[in-house]
Amino acid sequence: MVGSVPDVPWKSAGGDRPGVSRVVVVGGGFAGVSLLRRLESALPAARAELAVVSPVDHLLYTSLVPQVCASTVEPRHLAVALRAVLHRTLLRLGDVVAADLSARTVTVRSADAATRTVGWDRLVLAPGSVTRTLDVPGLDEHALGLKNLDEAVALRDHVLRRLELADAADDPRRRAALCTFVVVGGGYTGTELAAQMIGFTRHAAAAYQRLRPSDVRWLLVDHAPRVLHELAPALGHRAARVLAGRGVEVHLATSVVEIGAEAVTLAAGGPTVRTRTSVPTHTVVWCAGVSPSPLVAALGLPTAHGRLIVDEFFRVPTADGVFALGDAAAVPDVTRGGAPAGQTAQHAIRQGRAAARNVAASLGYGSPRRYRHRDLGFVVDLGGRAAVANPFGLTLSGPPAALLTRAYHLAALPAGANRVRVATDWVLNSVLGQEITHFDESVPERAEIATSEHTRIYQPTR
Repeated sequence: MVGSVPDVPWKSAGGDRPGVSRVVVVGGGFAGVSLLRRLESALPAARAELAVVSPVDHLLYTSLVPQVCASTVEPRHLAVALRAVLHRTLLRLGDVVAADLSARTVTVRSADAATRTVGWDRLVLAPGSVTRTLDVPGLDEHALGLKNLDEAVALRDHVLRRLELADAADDPRRRAALCTFVVVGGGYTGTELAAQMIGFTRHAAAAYQRLRPSDVRWLLVDHAPRVLHELAPALGHRAARVLAGRGVEVHLATSVVEIGAEAVTLAAGGPTVRTRTSVPTHTVVWCAGVSPSPLVAALGLPTAHGRLIVDEFFRVPTADGVFALGDAAAVPDVTRGGAPAGQTAQHAIRQGRAAARNVAASLGYGSPRRYRHRDLGFVVDLGGRAAVANPFGLTLSGPPAALLTRAYHLAALPAGANRVRVATDWVLNSVLGQEITHFDESVPERAEIATSEHTRIYQPTR
C-alpha cells in the first residue's frame, strides 16, 4: 500500500537544532557528489546539515559504462558508494517527485512507493538526465537504452543471448538478423559502444560451434554528417577510421524511422529525397543523446530547451534558496558568452565545486563566484589500444591517446578502491581476455527505456 508521511524532517546525528541550516541535494551523480564533497569542508558541521536524495546508493561512473557491455569492467567496480565518499551527508534513497517552493519542502518517493515531505533551507537540484527518446514508432517497445548499470548488464546479456540463438538457428536469414546489432547515435556513448562491442562479440562468436566472427555485424547510425560531431573534426575523422578498420558499418546523415522486433527501418539522403532501407536485426541500442530528468518538468519552473534556467551563480531566479546544476540546468558559461554549458561529466564535476562555493556563500560562508569553465579537452575510449583525445587542444590518437584516456578515467574516479578494481579489470582482461558468460535467461531482459530509467513516476505541472 502506498503510504504518506507528513512533514517530519530528517534528523542528523545531533537531531534538529536551532540555527542549523539544512541543505538538501537532489541527485547523487557527478554534480551532486562534487558539490557535497566541497560543502562538507566549506560548511561547519555545527551550522549546516547536509542531505542527498538519490534513487541508488552510489555514483555511477558513466564514462566507462560501454566497457561493462564489452565485459572489460565489472559492473560494481563503476559504482562508487556514496557513503564511502560523503562522510557527513545523510543519504536517503528515493526520488524527489515534487516540490513546494513557497513552503520549502520536497516530496520524496521511496522504492516501495511511500512518500514523505522533507523541509529544506537550501535546495540544490542536480537530478541529472535520462535517455532522450523521439517519436519513432517501436522505439519504446523494442529499443534498449544505456544510461545505467541495469541497462548495461541487460544489453551485454541480450547480445550474448542473440549469439546463442544464432548458433542454434537453422535458417541463415534468421541467423544473420540475430548477429546484426544497430547502435543509434554517433556521440560519445554510441561511438565507444560500437567500437568496443564489435571486438567483444566477434571474440565471443569464435567460441560457438556454428558461428564465425565474420557473421557478426555492427551498424552505427547518426543523422549528423560525422561521428563525434560535438568534438573537433579531427577527432571524429580518426574515430571513424578506427570504426571502419574494425568493420563497423557507419551510416551518417541517416535517421531511424521505425523499430520493429526483427528489423529497423533507416532513411538516408537529403531533406526531400529519402532512401529507406530495412535492416533485419533483433537488437537496436538507442544512444541518441540525453534529456533533463523529468523532475524538471514536474517542478513547473522556467526552462530553456528543457533545462532549468539559472544565473551564472547557479541560482534559480524565480525560486529563493534554490540552486541547480549539471545536465538538468542551463548553466551560463561566461567563457562562451553566456551560452549554456555542455551536458558532460567534466562540466558537472566542475559545476559542483563552483556551486558549492555559492551555496555556502548564501549561508554566510565565503563569497559567490560566477561559473567559468576552462576546457581541458575530451577523451574517447575505443577499446584496446585505440582512442582519440584532445588534451588542451592537442589532437592524439592510437596508443598515446589510449594511455591518456585510461589515466584520465582512473584519476576521475572519486574513490581509490574503485580505481584499483577498474585498473585490475583492465590488466586481467589484457592477459586472460573477456568473459563471455551471461546471467540466467529466465530473467526479463527487454525492459523499456522508460521502465529501466523510472521516468513514469513524475507528473508534469500543467
